[in-house]
Amino acid sequence: MADEKPKLSNEINSETGQFDARFMLWRMFCVENDVPVETLPSDLKGENKEKWDKVKNEQLHKPVEEGQKP
Repeated sequence: MADEKPKLSNEINSETGQFDARFMLWRMFCVENDVPVETLPSDLKGENKEKWDKVKNEQLHKPVEEGQKP
């Protein structure tokens, strides 16, 4: 159980709204990979799913560096 990742809410944060890091990353991924933004990440298949998992893990789970807001 120690390896379980915390579950993320799929709700828009009231403080950051549409500029929440997850939504910004998803929009960028969609543009770069010609994926309709209306697509849900869980609908991805094959190479696009692998790319999304890699981008998500690299960008959303990286530690906050000194001097940056969490």
